[in-house]
Amino acid sequence: MKALQRTIALILFAGLAGAQTQTAQVRKFLESPLQTPDVVAFQLRQYLLKKVSQLPKASSAEQWTAESKRLRQDLLNNVIFHGWPQEWAKAPLRVEDLGVIPSGKGYRMRKLRYEIVPGFQSTAILYEPENLQGKMPAILNVNGHVGAPGKAVEYKQKRCINQARQGILSLNLEWLSFGELSHPENRHWFGAHLDLVGANAVGLFYLAMRKGLDYLYDHPNADRSRIGVTGLSGGGWQTIVLSALDERVSVSIPVAGYSSLVSRLERAGDVGDIEQNATDLLAGQDYPHLTAMRAPRPTLLIYNAEDDCCFRAPLVKEDIFDEVKAFFRLFGKESSFAWHENLDPSDHNYQLDNRLQSYRFFTRHFGLPIVDTEIPVESEIKGFDELVVGLPTDNLTILGLARKLAGGIKRQPTASTDGAALRKTLRYQDVSLHHSWALGNSKNRGLETRSYRFDFNNGLSADGVWFKAMTASEGGAATIVLHDQGKKAAAEEVADRVNRGEQVLAVDVLFTGSSSPQNPGASAYTQMLATVGDRPLGMEAAQLIAIVDWLRKASGAGKVRLESNGLRSQTVALAAAALKPGIFFEIVIRSGAQSLKQLLDEPIEYQAAPDLFCLDLYQRFDLESLAAMAAPTKVTRIEQGK
Repeated sequence: MKALQRTIALILFAGLAGAQTQTAQVRKFLESPLQTPDVVAFQLRQYLLKKVSQLPKASSAEQWTAESKRLRQDLLNNVIFHGWPQEWAKAPLRVEDLGVIPSGKGYRMRKLRYEIVPGFQSTAILYEPENLQGKMPAILNVNGHVGAPGKAVEYKQKRCINQARQGILSLNLEWLSFGELSHPENRHWFGAHLDLVGANAVGLFYLAMRKGLDYLYDHPNADRSRIGVTGLSGGGWQTIVLSALDERVSVSIPVAGYSSLVSRLERAGDVGDIEQNATDLLAGQDYPHLTAMRAPRPTLLIYNAEDDCCFRAPLVKEDIFDEVKAFFRLFGKESSFAWHENLDPSDHNYQLDNRLQSYRFFTRHFGLPIVDTEIPVESEIKGFDELVVGLPTDNLTILGLARKLAGGIKRQPTASTDGAALRKTLRYQDVSLHHSWALGNSKNRGLETRSYRFDFNNGLSADGVWFKAMTASEGGAATIVLHDQGKKAAAEEVADRVNRGEQVLAVDVLFTGSSSPQNPGASAYTQMLATVGDRPLGMEAAQLIAIVDWLRKASGAGKVRLESNGLRSQTVALAAAALKPGIFFEIVIRSGAQSLKQLLDEPIEYQAAPDLFCLDLYQRFDLESLAAMAAPTKVTRIEQGK
């Protein structure tokens, strides 16, 4: 009896040791990358290049005026204000004048607080000429990514003081995430959470700047025919967007603030923030279109020759200036469209040379005496605290607003199970497998493997490793394994299913594991895909569906199950299953979530799961509804640690 017990113990020990060895074997094959980040990035760039919207031929002033009107209406109605309550988009200006603060010679300063949307306020400083009589020009000065100083940044104060002393109303706006709005939940990436709950993030940025324009337009001393906008960097982006879409802006001077999509693809530094790549903003148009929409209104583009941030003058000029001149020529106003390349200090700046260019351009087109010098005002620059206007302690933030909108979501039961609505939300397009590249194989210690790169007909790719115990029978069930950290982290799940006699395919779909780009990373490309009208989540689901079809044919498996690990993989799996009900007979979810609301509650930031922040996704669907749409697929959740 003792001899028999020892034999059983040895058999059990050997079995355990074999299972442990199996996991180590599997890990070795999963850890080897099957494609490089550079290859993935190249494929994405080539894909996106085909999505770039080219400027139309400039045929006549009448034709371009009509086309500009169409573009303006389409962008405002279908992109900028997508999902925003109409009463917010059309709300009258609500502003508080909190009085005059000590100012320098020749001008006064006023503290202003205004409402962007209900519960969310911002601040501004108005610099007004000391002799405030009659009608005068007005300039909206918008901020860039200036950090903590916000509207108190010195070069902006100098510009506003000089404008006021030139006889111009000068409004200095605060910007989201900076100065008085420097709250962690105002980081621009939280705009993705607005997208998620159904309100295009660019709408908030647009309202924040347009309210400043509303204030100047309604000012009793403002000449409505002479209103300008200018700003650096993100302020340059605000300048071109506002002055292209709002015809009240007569003179526009964006400084180092934007480039064409081609420039963004060529240089990582030009990609920009999420508002600059707003969802659908470049679907059918590009920044050169916005620039051309300024014709025939006076516009000066200022860029820096050796900009240490982005948008270097010699590298962006062809797309946004040279090709746009023809549109001003249609109106006989080619001289109203100007270019300045800054060489001193040549970096990312709105310093003296650039300010002088702006003074000269504004005063010339406002019909004022030409100004080509700057009044020294260093002694009049105020500290941050002196320019604080003050905000309510319960002021909303970008994330707070997203949570507020999420709280008001009421889904119709039929809408959340509507396959057509899901396809529309994910902008879903089937892809087919163009070629499966067999990159390697092994047959060792009872385990057979093959490594593949899957090339799809849209030029993008995924990769995976197929496993099978050499003693396993043909056919039967096959399991696909997805892991948020990439297939290299899925060794235990793969080994477990192999030891059950199944064929297993561990896959890295787009933006996962070795199918993800670097420098810039996934979040840069997901932004650019969304801005041209694609949805990364839908693209990942399409890849997974095509891979399932390939696996069935290649393995002879009668049915396919899927195991996911992590919220991203869970959502891709459920989306694919909801789009193609019955494609899996079972989905097992590890380390997942009960709801997409977790993205808002934790919060999970954009860079950690950029593919999940799909416009309208949570507003229309949740994980539970996707699982229901996948019927008859059985969906099982396994809590972490089990």
